[in-house]
Amino acid sequence: MQLIKPKQKDAVLLNDILSFESDTAFKVWWLAQSGFLIKWQGNYVLFDPYLSDSLSLKYQHTDKPHVRMSELAIDPATLNFVDIVTSSHNHTDHLDADTLVPILKNNHDVKFIIPEANRSFVVNRIGCEENFPTGLNDGQTIDHKGFRITGLPAAHNKIERDDKGQCKFMGYLVQFANYAVYHSGDTLWFDGLDELLQPYHVDIAFLPINGNKPERKVAGNLNAEEAALLGKAIDARLVIPHHYHLFEFNTEDPALFAERCSKHGVNYKVLEMGEGFIYPFD
Repeated sequence: MQLIKPKQKDAVLLNDILSFESDTAFKVWWLAQSGFLIKWQGNYVLFDPYLSDSLSLKYQHTDKPHVRMSELAIDPATLNFVDIVTSSHNHTDHLDADTLVPILKNNHDVKFIIPEANRSFVVNRIGCEENFPTGLNDGQTIDHKGFRITGLPAAHNKIERDDKGQCKFMGYLVQFANYAVYHSGDTLWFDGLDELLQPYHVDIAFLPINGNKPERKVAGNLNAEEAALLGKAIDARLVIPHHYHLFEFNTEDPALFAERCSKHGVNYKVLEMGEGFIYPFD
């Protein structure tokens, strides 16, 4: 199968990122899977990047091959301007050493945000100092470079907590200026999720659409219909889908998500890998 080509990649994508300037708007790039980069007033938040072939190599001789569908959009070592990078949970497509180590190495003042419950696991995988990551639990908030980041629970497939009651799977609500952006991490729609999000008046919700199919032998997510309906329930100004077009066995057609959003009257934007999008769009 021919790999899907990013809309922009490598030097072209990097130039697009570095050249964007605005006093009022911000820009979003989708880097594949659940990885998004936000730039606002010269500062950057990088959500859950996966920019390697580590999973394809790990599972290539198993009964669960991670056959890649798309080309890599950018070398993580070139992302040497990041202020905040997140990991929402310990699965490799959200906590990848091959991606994170060069990013953390090349950004000396970066804030690396993780679920506090996962600290020991993260430190072991990344090979960093014990106190280097910034841990959050649900409801906890930190401020950095003009961004306010709040931890929210996620269910993948259920809400799991450690023996201290701290969430192992999380989403992040990021507020800056008058904007609020929600990155779900991996999650199903659990009771109360919409009520948690409604007070934030979310501008952009990044939601997975690959669904929950036990035969895949991996934890599931919202499907296209559920992502559209959750966006409607929280009155998000825009929903951008993620978690598709990376691995053949665990994907979804974003056209189905677009159809469901149109059916339910939800504003949406389907990005190609490496594509940038300026917000506000009106």
